[in-house]
Amino acid sequence: MNQLVTEAIILARTDYGEADRIITLLTPELGKIRLMAKGVRRVKSKLAGGIELFSVSIITYVKGKSDLGTLVSTRLVTHYGTIVTDLDRTMAGYDLIKQLHRVTEDEPEREYFTVLRSAFEALDDRTVSTEIIRFWFAAQLLHLSGHAPNLETDIDGRRLASDHTYAFSFDDMCFQIDDRGRFRPTHIKYLRLSFASHPAKVMAQVQGSSQLTSELAPLMYSMLQTYLRV
Repeated sequence: MNQLVTEAIILARTDYGEADRIITLLTPELGKIRLMAKGVRRVKSKLAGGIELFSVSIITYVKGKSDLGTLVSTRLVTHYGTIVTDLDRTMAGYDLIKQLHRVTEDEPEREYFTVLRSAFEALDDRTVSTEIIRFWFAAQLLHLSGHAPNLETDIDGRRLASDHTYAFSFDDMCFQIDDRGRFRPTHIKYLRLSFASHPAKVMAQVQGSSQLTSELAPLMYSMLQTYLRV
C-alpha cells in the first residue's frame, strides 16, 4: 500500500456515519485532497489531534480508487491557538478559509498554502487587527489569481505621481488622474504593500494603517467580488 506524506491545512470537515469524518485539506505540492478520517470523532482517536482547524499538520494517507483517500496518521506541527480564544478572530479565520476554498481549483499553486498559513500567523497575533488581515488576504487572493490592479502607471500609461489625486477604473484595473478623485499617493503605496509578498504584520506597522485600510476597503472588496465572486 503506497502511503503519501505531506503538510496540510484543513479547509472543510463533514461528519460521516457514527464516528468518521470526510476532510478536505490544502497541501503545498498536491493541491486539495479529500480523505476519509475513520473513527476520528471517537474520544480516543489518535487522528483527531493532528487535524484541528487553524493548524498545520503532517499527514500520512493512501489514495483511494476514487478521489477520496484514507487518512492513516497525523502529526500536529503548529496550532494557532490564540485564534479560537477570540470570536472575531475565529470568525475571520473561518471566512478566510472559505474564501480560499471557493476560489481555488483542485490543484492550486503552492503559494495559496503559504498565504493561508501566513494568515493564521497574523490572526494568532493580537497586535494585528482582523480588518488589516482580511484586507491583506483579499489582495493576496487577487494577486495569485492574476487580478491585481496596475499600481505603477495610470490609464494613459504615465507613472503614478505624488502630486495627483486619482479615481479608479474597474474596466482597466488602474488609476486615472482626477482632481476630485479620492485616492492619494499614500493609498497607492499602501496598496502596493498589500499586493506584495510581505506578511500582514508588516502592513500593521505602517503609520495610519487602520485608516488606510478603512478607506481602501470598499475598493479592495469590490475587486474581490468583481473578479473572484467572493
